Amino acid sequence: MAEKTDANTKLLIDPRKGDVEDDAASPRDRSLLIMAGAMLVEINFLKLALAIVLLIIVPAILLGLAPLVVTGWYAQVSRGFTTLTTGLIPALATLVVVALAAWFGGKPLFRTAERSFWSLISLVVQPGYAFLREGLRHIGERVIPYGTAPRTRRAFSAIATAIAGLTLSAIALWLAWLAWPETRWVGSIWDLRFPQRLILPTLANSAVLIGLFLAVASLVWSLADATMDQPRDFEDFDDEVSGRPVWRVAQLSDLHAVGSTFEFRIEAGRRGPRGNEKIETALAALSRAHADEAVDLVLMSGDMTDCGRSAEWAEFFAILDRYPDLRERCLMLPGNHDLNVVDRTNPARLELPTSIGKSLRQMRALSAMAAVQGDRVLVMDRRSGRFARTLTTALAPHREDIAAFADTGSFRLSMRVSQIWDDMFPMIVPPRPEDGLGVILLNSNAEANFSFTNALGLVPSEQMRDLTIAMEQFPRARWLIALHHHLIEYPKPVSAFAARIGTALINGSAFVRKIKPLGRRAVALHGHRHIDWIGACGPMRIISAPSPVMSPMPEPYFYIHRFAPGHGGALDLLAPERVSVTAQVPVHAPADDPVPT
Repeated sequence: MAEKTDANTKLLIDPRKGDVEDDAASPRDRSLLIMAGAMLVEINFLKLALAIVLLIIVPAILLGLAPLVVTGWYAQVSRGFTTLTTGLIPALATLVVVALAAWFGGKPLFRTAERSFWSLISLVVQPGYAFLREGLRHIGERVIPYGTAPRTRRAFSAIATAIAGLTLSAIALWLAWLAWPETRWVGSIWDLRFPQRLILPTLANSAVLIGLFLAVASLVWSLADATMDQPRDFEDFDDEVSGRPVWRVAQLSDLHAVGSTFEFRIEAGRRGPRGNEKIETALAALSRAHADEAVDLVLMSGDMTDCGRSAEWAEFFAILDRYPDLRERCLMLPGNHDLNVVDRTNPARLELPTSIGKSLRQMRALSAMAAVQGDRVLVMDRRSGRFARTLTTALAPHREDIAAFADTGSFRLSMRVSQIWDDMFPMIVPPRPEDGLGVILLNSNAEANFSFTNALGLVPSEQMRDLTIAMEQFPRARWLIALHHHLIEYPKPVSAFAARIGTALINGSAFVRKIKPLGRRAVALHGHRHIDWIGACGPMRIISAPSPVMSPMPEPYFYIHRFAPGHGGALDLLAPERVSVTAQVPVHAPADDPVPT
């Protein structure tokens, strides 16, 4: 032991403590402007150009072509009916051809145009609105000190939201007005002779459609955001009543498992812990608490790994498998670090939409979730329109494809397994009994192709629709709604503007309105921000989990939340139990190599 210690003291640079390269991807103490500048220096502009073409230009072209295709198709149908007066057989032949073209070609084209429209909205429009809204709110936090006038702060937040909507609406109308002279809305079959002439009208059409939509939508969004219930701190925990059941749910979020003993987390660099000792310490603390009084569920609300690598998942399971009583109670959902980090050492690293990297990270996460909860969660059966099959059953026909993709990295298989990923969410734990506690697990990660935007969140409309189906299928249930991203910005100060604009749900306020009718029947739980906050937005109660690993506090902690059935189908939220994660080194960590402080 002494020889090892003496040898390490002779090193001019102790490799166990890391160096500046370990801080390269960390956003700590760096503004949004500085991070953007660093990204521009390192980014691959050829890949960036290709990504812009695939993610923005192509959807814009498809959207702009849609009215030309529709009017051209209508003209063909009209011409077919006209010829009925001169020749029945040619007319019928024309109608058959047009019908077949519409069935086999028109429907997919229209669906593609629809997807392209929402792709543009999620990539360009909604982030612009969120940027302006949160920028004004951020200014308000600097003007009105936190905690001094909560009503004034909430009023300013509502006013800032309204100003953002009006401003963006005016800009959108101006851009639509500029593009209007170049538009063309009627197409014909003869356009195929000179398709190059359609380029400018197509782009102008797209600009006008997006501009008009944004002009109206930004007003609707801002009005809805300004008039919705603003988030507030929550301290009105329900009273305990003897004799009724209590559901104990431990929330361990943002564990950020790394791949080796001396590795640092990319988000914190050397200011964060190295290795996975804190993860094991947290699980050991939970195991002791579980031995004292059993927990019903262990919710891991995303970011189980630091960047979704195989070695990180292997380390994560090596630790979790040492606590079988916790593993059999565990539920997991994906976080942005599990899916969207392209390169842990370079936030400017760009991944093309055609790359297999994202699909590979998705399949690793899906494999982990299937191993932990595959027989306990249900996923949507599209044929019946109900949650009627387990995750294990749903994945059974695709196991060979997933294994072959992981082995070969085939682009064809990548496209196939990405569809499997989309179909597996949401996952639900059905209530037992019917008026018991159910759990809805969502994937709130937006599509990201480079690390700089990896933290952005989005709950797709399909998942919100399926969430409604789950609630209708189990109408008497009480629900925990779990996702990774925070729903909206909370009444807590942030150190930098990047923490506001780069991490929240793009459609968070819409999601809050979607689940608001549940009222006191549900509680939303999430991680992502590493912030300890329990609050409410109207009747909806929201729990934000601290990270027992990433916390800068000398003694990190997590909570065991307690829920109980209330009157009229309500889910009572009792005062939580705080579990301290002590700084001791677990028995499985190298005893002669303590974590540097």
